[in-house]
Amino acid sequence: MSGRDLRQGAEETYAAELAALASGDDRPRPDNWRLSPQAVVTYLVGGKARDGTTITAKYVGNRRLIETAVATLATDRALLLLGLPGTAKSWVSEHMAAAISGTSRRIVQCTAGTDETQIRYGWNYAQLLAKGPSREALVPTPLMRAMEDGTLVRFEELTRMGSDVQDTLITVLSEKTMPIPELNSAVEARRGFNVIATANNRDKGVNELSSALKRRFNVVVLPLPATLEEETAIVVKRVQEIGTGLALPPIKPADQEIARIVVMFRELREGQTLNGKTKLKTSTGSLSTAEAISVGIGAWAEAGHFGNGQLDAQAMAANLVGAVVKDPVQDRVALQEYLETVVRNRDGWSDLYSAIREVM
Repeated sequence: MSGRDLRQGAEETYAAELAALASGDDRPRPDNWRLSPQAVVTYLVGGKARDGTTITAKYVGNRRLIETAVATLATDRALLLLGLPGTAKSWVSEHMAAAISGTSRRIVQCTAGTDETQIRYGWNYAQLLAKGPSREALVPTPLMRAMEDGTLVRFEELTRMGSDVQDTLITVLSEKTMPIPELNSAVEARRGFNVIATANNRDKGVNELSSALKRRFNVVVLPLPATLEEETAIVVKRVQEIGTGLALPPIKPADQEIARIVVMFRELREGQTLNGKTKLKTSTGSLSTAEAISVGIGAWAEAGHFGNGQLDAQAMAANLVGAVVKDPVQDRVALQEYLETVVRNRDGWSDLYSAIREVM
C-alpha cells in the first residue's frame, strides 16, 4: 500500500508489532498460523514481545473473551462474534485474521442482496461460453481462496443475508469441503482454514440463523464497555489514532471533552443519569462506542479546519445532535428532555447546553 491510502489493513498498520511477536514466539502454532494462540491474544489485548517491543491493546475488555475466541479458531468450529452495534466485532475480527493468517482482506460483506455465487464461487462467462465449465472459468470467492490456502475468512454482518444463503455455509463448516457439481469435483479445506463471522440482533433487517448453522459456530458475545472510564479510554485512544491517520490539523488535548460525549451517550443509552437519580427517555439509536468515536473525529475535523484548534462545545454540538437524532420526532424529544433536565443543570456543562440548543 502507498502512503496515500486512506486506511491500511491491520497487518500493515501493525506490521512491526506482529513481526516482534513472531520473532520471539517459540510456542506451538496450529498449522498455517503465523503466531501461537498465546501471542495472538497478546497482540489483541496488549503486552510485551520477547524483545521488549510494546504491543498496544487492540481490544480493551475481558481478556477471557479473547482467549475463548482464539481457542475456538484453533479447533474445527467457526467463530461468531455477537453483540450490539459498535462493540468492536469487526475490529476484533480484522485483527484476529491479521495475526493468525497474515491477511484480513479475505472478507465477505453480507447484505440482503448477497447470493450463493458470492459465497461459494462464480463463473467467468466469457470462458464458460467459449470452453464450457472448467477450473479456469471458475471465479473463486474469498471463502474458496481461504479454503485452498488454509487461512481465515471473515463474514461481516452474517445475519444481513437471507437464511437460505446463510445455509450455504453448512457443508463448508461441517464437512470442510465445497462441492463443485459442475466439474464433478470439490475444494477441500487445508489446515488453518476457519470462519470468523460477526452479527448483531439489534438492527432492522436481521435474519435469524438456522439451528443447523448455529450449531457450527461457537458464539462469543462482545459486551459494551463495562465502565465509564473504560469506554472513555477506548474512545480517546481510537479518536487519536484515527485523527492522526487522517492527518487532521493538530488540536489541543481533548480528553475531557471526549469524556462528555461518552457520558451523554451512556446516559441516553441507559435511560438514566450515571448516578441513577434521574430517569430519561432513550434514543432509538444504539449510541455505541463506535458512534462516540465518530462524533469525536467529526468534532476534531470541525475544530481543526473551522474552529480555534480546540475541541470544544461548539465543535461537538452539531456532531452530537446528528448522532443522537436518528428519528426526527422521538429522538429530538429525548434529546430536548435530556438538555433541560440534565445538561442545563450540570456544573461546567452550560457551554454544551447553549451550543446544542443553537443547532437543534
